[in-house]
Parts: sequence; C-alpha cells; structure tokens
Amino acid sequence: MEGHSQTRLYQAQLLHKEVPQALHVVSIVKTNRHTQAAAPVILFSRDRALPYDTLRDYYCLRFQIEFNCRDAKPYGGLEDFMNVTATAVTHAANLALFMVKVSYRLLRDVRQSDPAHSVLDLKAQCRGSNYVTETITMLPEKPEPVLLAQIFNKVASLQRFSLE
Repeated sequence: MEGHSQTRLYQAQLLHKEVPQALHVVSIVKTNRHTQAAAPVILFSRDRALPYDTLRDYYCLRFQIEFNCRDAKPYGGLEDFMNVTATAVTHAANLALFMVKVSYRLLRDVRQSDPAHSVLDLKAQCRGSNYVTETITMLPEKPEPVLLAQIFNKVASLQRFSLE
C-alpha cells in the first residue's frame, strides 16, 4: 500500500509450448483503491533465479537504451540500417550509444561559447564542414588559413536552427 494505490506482485516459473525451458514470469498489478483501475505489467526472463526487483530494473534500463538508440540513429547515420542478427544489433547499439557520447562531448565544448547549440546544430555543422572540404578540394588553389576558417564557419552555420 502506498497512498491511494495498492501494488500486488506475483511470480512463478511457467512453461510455454514454444520455449524449451521454464520462464521466470513476474506480474505486477497496481490498483487505484478509489477507482479500482488496475495497471498490470508482465515481465519475462529465462533466468529463473533473478529477483523481481532486478528484473524490473533491467526492463527499465532496456527501454532507456531503446530510447537512446532511437534518438541517436538520425545523428549517427544509422537510420537506414536494418539489423536482424544478434551481432549486427549489438554493433549498431554500441555505435549508437558511442555516437550519443561523442555528440554530448562535442556539445559540452561548443556550449561554453554558445549555450543554445543543439545536437541538430552539431549535425548541420558537421555536414557543412563536409561540404566545404569537398568544395575546397576542387579549387585550383587553397585559400589562406584565415579565409578558410571564415568559409568553414559561415557554411557550417547555414543549416543551424535558430530560436530567435
């Protein structure tokens, strides 16, 4: 019992006709004592010795990882990947999480001088830098370093999102 809600917990080792081993099944039912509205959650695990609270924590982490991967896909160039093997999914997840970490590290540096800089701005800046690099390679003569830096900054900021 907690305030106006009651939480009931059920756990059992159950068999399924399509799974060759017993599953650890945890059912958590939260009921509002005033309205009698119930919110059931069913969790599954192959580890039959896993305590229910650890299993619940794993499920919470799983969704956080999925949200991070979903958010990282467009920024890491992973939106076109279709991963169907365990190894490919593991590599894609690790790459997506790595890209999130790299993005936050780059943003931390940039936000010291521009607090409104976003991940989309960072992506636009990287794309703009690639455009400038490709364009510069086609020139017969490379511009002076000062002019080159100005070109990079101007072109890289063309696609920036502004809240002004």
